[in-house]
Amino acid sequence: MQNSLRKHSSRFYFYLVACLVLLVVAMFISVNTGYIQISFFSFLQTMVGLGNPEDAMTIFDFRMPRITMAILVGMGIAVSGAILQSISSNPLADPGILGINSGAGFAIVLYTFFFQSFVATNSVFFVFLKPVVALFGALLAAFLIYTLAYRKGRIAPTRMLLIGIGINAAFSAGITIFQLRMEPVDFTRTLVWLSGSIYATSWTFVLALLPWLLILLPIAFYKSRTLDIISLNEMSAIGVGINVNKERKWLLILAVLLAGSCVAVGGGLTFLGLIAPHIARRLVGRSHMRVLPLSALIGALLVVASDTIARIVIAPAELPVGVILSIVGAPYFIYLLLKTRN
Repeated sequence: MQNSLRKHSSRFYFYLVACLVLLVVAMFISVNTGYIQISFFSFLQTMVGLGNPEDAMTIFDFRMPRITMAILVGMGIAVSGAILQSISSNPLADPGILGINSGAGFAIVLYTFFFQSFVATNSVFFVFLKPVVALFGALLAAFLIYTLAYRKGRIAPTRMLLIGIGINAAFSAGITIFQLRMEPVDFTRTLVWLSGSIYATSWTFVLALLPWLLILLPIAFYKSRTLDIISLNEMSAIGVGINVNKERKWLLILAVLLAGSCVAVGGGLTFLGLIAPHIARRLVGRSHMRVLPLSALIGALLVVASDTIARIVIAPAELPVGVILSIVGAPYFIYLLLKTRN
């Protein structure tokens, strides 16, 4: 037993370090990728304060905020997906597929439509209020999913997936209706953002998201043991004194808060919350003490890498990072759907 635990622990730390190394490499490649080329030597000079002003502005004002945002958004959505999959016993659960992202997006589009003066100036007030507005939309979507999928004391996984897809379609239709009534500039801005984009991210956007994740991610990691018990056997959870329905509600709210706050600044990154937890479970098993931290790192790595690719594919123009993630995620979702069709 001890040998098995030691083996799993060693494997976890190996993959944790490997993901950290890959993330650092991806960050370095991302910093040096773009219209303005920065050599490795120039990058090192800039980092120690000896570089030229143009390189310093490119790195610290444009690329580092973007990379930091990619890491934060990747972590938040990946952990949200892992929680949703566990509390619903549904391997296909993802904030994007279930309509949580579109609920948050609908709230932001409404806010953009009715308060265009704040949006046009891109004021600090607007930036910091975006996560709050998105959370209302995400919580509404989650409430509808939970209410409609809850039957006979539990959430039916298949029913949850189908209802989530329906809610996603309904919110997406609402988004389209309000987008078509916007000014062309606002329409283009929201279209790019909804596709999943961290283009033109500044440190203000990073600071708007950071407090949410500093609070929510530690709570998610703290709930690892509860997630393990709930995902294994409902009767076992009741036997050790856990109120399953109550915990599921709070964990659902936690997942929604994570996804909603990230969608507010990063847009709809569909399939990220599906792919990252699945990779983590394949690598380190089903213990959430290992799955959640590794999912967070894998999510960050996927978004940083996808954002770098999105800048290269049609340079000097850019693709939304959500498009790259969808190209990878859609086939994987179909594979999982076929694998779990019974």
